[in-house]
Amino acid sequence: MKPLTESDIRGSLVNASRGDAERMTLPGLHEVVWEDREFLGWRDPRAHQRGYIVHWQDDRPVGIALRAAETRMSPGISAMCSLCRTPQPAHQVSLFTAPRAGDAGRDGNTVGTYICSDLACSLIIRIAPPRSDLQPDPREVIASRAAGLRSRLDAFTRQILSTAV
Repeated sequence: MKPLTESDIRGSLVNASRGDAERMTLPGLHEVVWEDREFLGWRDPRAHQRGYIVHWQDDRPVGIALRAAETRMSPGISAMCSLCRTPQPAHQVSLFTAPRAGDAGRDGNTVGTYICSDLACSLIIRIAPPRSDLQPDPREVIASRAAGLRSRLDAFTRQILSTAV
C-alpha cells in the first residue's frame, strides 16, 4: 500500500462530513508498515463503536467511516470476516455498517458486513501456512489472500459509493 498522510486520510472520507473527518482520531501513522497493508483500518479509541478504513482505489485514497454493532454474536461459535475470509471466534468479528455516500447516506441508507473487530485483516492474511509438499509456497498463499482482500474491499467500497439503493 502507498503511504497515507493525515491530510490524505481526512480528505478521503466518502461517507462522513468534513466536521466528522476533522474530529476523527487518527492512528499512529509513523508506526505503520505500509508494505504489509492492503488498507489502513483502525477503531477510534474515543468512540468505541467507530472505525475507519482507508485504501487506495484508482490512484486516490478512499476512506470509509464504519460503525460497529452494539451487540456481539453468541460465544462459542465461529464467524468469518467478509474481507479477509478468515474464520475466527465470534467475538473477533463484528457487524459493521457504513452510511452510503451522498444523499443516500444522509437519508439513513447503510451497507453492512462482517469484518474483523480490530480491522487488522491485512495483518491476519499474512499469517503464513506451514511449508509442506502439499501446500503451495506460503508467499503465493499470502499474495492470493491479499488480492482477494483488495477485490472484496473494492466491492464493498463500490456499494457505499453506489447511488442505487
